[in-house]
Amino acid sequence: MISITADKRKKKKGAIRLWAVVFWLLVWQAVSAAIGQEILLVSPVRVIKRLAELAVTGEFWQSIGFSLVRIAGGFLLAAVSSVIFAGLSAGIRSVRELLAPAVLTVKAIPVASFIILVLIWVPSRNLSVVISFLMVFPVMYTNLLKGIESTDRNLLEMAQVFRISLPRRIRYIYVSQVLPFFRAGCSVALGLCWKAGIAAEVIGIPEQSIGEMLYNAKIYLNTPDLFAWTVVIVMISLLFEKLFLAGIDWCVAQLERM
Repeated sequence: MISITADKRKKKKGAIRLWAVVFWLLVWQAVSAAIGQEILLVSPVRVIKRLAELAVTGEFWQSIGFSLVRIAGGFLLAAVSSVIFAGLSAGIRSVRELLAPAVLTVKAIPVASFIILVLIWVPSRNLSVVISFLMVFPVMYTNLLKGIESTDRNLLEMAQVFRISLPRRIRYIYVSQVLPFFRAGCSVALGLCWKAGIAAEVIGIPEQSIGEMLYNAKIYLNTPDLFAWTVVIVMISLLFEKLFLAGIDWCVAQLERM
């Protein structure tokens, strides 16, 4: 629990300040005005206006829903799978040795290569689910495995001496010890899954997706739309990350009260 508290303190120190955001928006506005070509660099004011125009259309929310369900689904599937396989790998050496080459390969292969390869086997509508899963699983699995291996041996020996059952060991020892590693893995993987998922949609171009909207904006040189959808991606990614990590922190708080 101490490590999670430390993470929160570091997070506060590294928090984004409003004045810094305003500064970079002003720089963006100044550069856009200096260039004077909207097709090259649109101003933040124009992006906000375009975003407001898109927000009142049904297609806008339909595209967000399409991408959100699939990318978030891929992340959650990877998170659950990593918990299961990290637990098996920690207890069964052969499982760990079997998964090691696959995890290393997934880490090494570029995202674009994976997208093109998976697109041969999977329909474009489900491409972002698979890619999000593949990008998240190695990060989560590695973090969780490291967390399990870092569990306090004294606590495990005490549990063995007092013959504490495995479910109770998992609940009162492993969960509390591994949660900081799980949270750190989620923090990294959440941003990664959105980048990879949207990249998959841009290449696969599934209908009614955010990726399709970005692709169309690029084809028609519609810079305001390109920036507006980029802002949407950033906002959704940050909101999803905040909500998910807040859920983990709530679980930690409940454990501390037990």
